[in-house]
Amino acid sequence: MASDPPAPRRTSIAQPISAGVVASLTGFASSFALLIAGLQMVGATPAEAASGLLVLCVVQGLLAIGLSLRYRMPISIAWSTPGAALMVAAKGLTDDFSAAVGAFVLAGILFLITGLWPWLARAMTRIPKPIASAMLAGILLPICLAPVLASVGDTWWQGLTVVVVWLVVARFAARWAVPAAVVATAIVVAISAGGNPLEGQSVVPTIEFVMPSIDPAVLISLGIPLYVVTMAGQNVPGFAVLRTFGYDRVPARAILAASGAGTIVGAPFGAYTLNLSAITAAMMAGPDAHPDRSKRWITTVTSGTSYVILGLGASAATALVAASPPILITAIAGLALFGALAGAVTGALEEPDHRLVAIITFLVVASGITVEVIGSARIGSAFWGLVVGGLVMLWFGWRRRRRPDAEAVEPDDQPAL
Repeated sequence: MASDPPAPRRTSIAQPISAGVVASLTGFASSFALLIAGLQMVGATPAEAASGLLVLCVVQGLLAIGLSLRYRMPISIAWSTPGAALMVAAKGLTDDFSAAVGAFVLAGILFLITGLWPWLARAMTRIPKPIASAMLAGILLPICLAPVLASVGDTWWQGLTVVVVWLVVARFAARWAVPAAVVATAIVVAISAGGNPLEGQSVVPTIEFVMPSIDPAVLISLGIPLYVVTMAGQNVPGFAVLRTFGYDRVPARAILAASGAGTIVGAPFGAYTLNLSAITAAMMAGPDAHPDRSKRWITTVTSGTSYVILGLGASAATALVAASPPILITAIAGLALFGALAGAVTGALEEPDHRLVAIITFLVVASGITVEVIGSARIGSAFWGLVVGGLVMLWFGWRRRRRPDAEAVEPDDQPAL
């Protein structure tokens, strides 16, 4: 009987460690294909995309470790999945990756300023929810259509196989559905290629430096929307998750400033944005990570460490994407974003007074239009959706009703929804 007490201690340490490993594997497998596709849509070469994935994994892992150890909270940092979707939707906006890198730097500067300037944090969290949600829904819609499109035409058997695998696994183990779809993709691509799809391709981790350049149109149509969708779709929900699980004094300014600084440093290597995790945050901040709230920070330290290790496989992941039909890669991303699309549509339409504004914003963004402003400079639909949505809301009159959860952001507190 005297030897029984140590067992619970070993179990208590194993629980947050395993939760952190699962969260990192799930987060990586669920969105790395979207990330790589997004970077390539704005001009990155496969090597530059692999560099971006590697640097994102390493920097977000180190930030999560440092912030979690400093504040003894489960603070998890991630790349922006809505931001990657935005880049996919911005296809054709630019083929100059250095201009896209300049937009990444701008987004990082805005995150940093938001962390240092409480007024901006309050302003960002007060963007009308119908507009922010409708913009996100418009960005996600074309990607979420990809599983349907991949299941017909030349890729029908590949796309249908991946979708069926996703459906089966989602029925019994939802969190593993997208990783299972990634494995299924690798298998069908290998069958199509008649062997190893990575054969002849370098899988050695590499880092590529790209000097940022300034293109006003790209800054406006990519940099600013990237900041807005990341704040609305990642940071604000991420803070809400932490608050839901009892973390009432989250160091919002430190998190925003650190993620902004990390984005600025990582951008020249392809790391487009860093932010507070929202999609996998509940896995690491809730009781499944550890019954004792004060020990859940171990989960995010473990997850951060796992991400650093996963970054070493960035080149192999990029090679798999390069060997796969583009529609199939977008289909995996679409499967991973079904929940996000449903949440965005629900958020856009939940206020009856602003449903018309939300629908108009959604349609403008989903249209994918680009408008030439000066010479051949083009500004994309995400920016125009924000502008049109704001103007329509002002025209009809903005009668914002204060929701119970719409609390002001205090300098040392977290932004609220």
